[in-house]
Amino acid sequence: MDIGTGLFTCQRRPDDDRSTSELYDEMLTLGRAIDDAGLASAWVSEHHFAEDGYLSATMPSLGALAAETENIELGTCIALAPLYDGVRLAEDAATVDLLADGRLTLGLAIGSNPKEFEQFGVPEDERVERLGDTTDLLRAAWSEGPLDYDAEFHDVTPDATVTPKPDTEIPVMYGGSAKPAVRRAARVADAWCAPSALSVGGVRKRVEDIRNVREAEGLREDASEAGDAADDFQIYALQHGFVGDSKEEAWNAMKEGYLYIQRRYAEIFSGEPVEELSDERVAELKDQAIFGTPEQVIEGLEEYREALGDDVHFIFRTYHPGVGTDRMVECVERLGDEVVPHFE
Repeated sequence: MDIGTGLFTCQRRPDDDRSTSELYDEMLTLGRAIDDAGLASAWVSEHHFAEDGYLSATMPSLGALAAETENIELGTCIALAPLYDGVRLAEDAATVDLLADGRLTLGLAIGSNPKEFEQFGVPEDERVERLGDTTDLLRAAWSEGPLDYDAEFHDVTPDATVTPKPDTEIPVMYGGSAKPAVRRAARVADAWCAPSALSVGGVRKRVEDIRNVREAEGLREDASEAGDAADDFQIYALQHGFVGDSKEEAWNAMKEGYLYIQRRYAEIFSGEPVEELSDERVAELKDQAIFGTPEQVIEGLEEYREALGDDVHFIFRTYHPGVGTDRMVECVERLGDEVVPHFE
């Protein structure tokens, strides 16, 4: 079981007077700490037109992290594929992957915020088709020679040659929790990421569905001969949390940043202002997060390993806006020193 962290959003809470430059410096400081701590990965997230400055430029951010790190996997969780020009995304992702010596995983999803689609001039009802077209275009662009692909949503000719080419294949990860999204990932992508809203049982159910779809369509070996992991398809699971000296201390450290970002997500997904989360919603969010002492965090992560197997890559979301750089670095270090060794 691999353990990574993030997701860097670089949001500025109303009570945070730091500049955007300082928030980006915090991301790089944490990236170095993640690499030094021996974790497996670091991830950035994406949204647009947010008053709090939610990170919008994933590829420049990953390029900067590539220069600051040596070993960790770097990725988007998630890039909003329909909002990109596919050729530019192919170029930028290949550049990041080359800077990172082959450490990039490109996570993609269809998006859900009507405001983003409106401002980018992209019809929301085309988002599924645009995700598929972008994925095909990326893989064609990264292959040797000209595209040899007639893109539906991009004005590029099949005889064009996109450069640079990555030295190794860049894995494409899909997000989403609905059955069509999960099955689309099983058929098209190299990996799937389970969102934090899903319970462990919900993640397990979808992973079983992925394995069944891939086996039925000849995309994985016979599980009876090679086991459940008879596939290069990677499962990622995402959940918020924090490491501290006690359950109460860890919750108090992450609480304000965690609930802030959940309120902002509620606004992003609904398109409507959300002034405050209900008591019931706060209790639900607290219940699904994994936090506490290293031993308590290990216990929470073990539920995922027992349900999904050793091959799961867990993205332990310890970046919460406004928590403080030093406090998040300490959490990352304890994660590397006291939690990760249990799963090696």
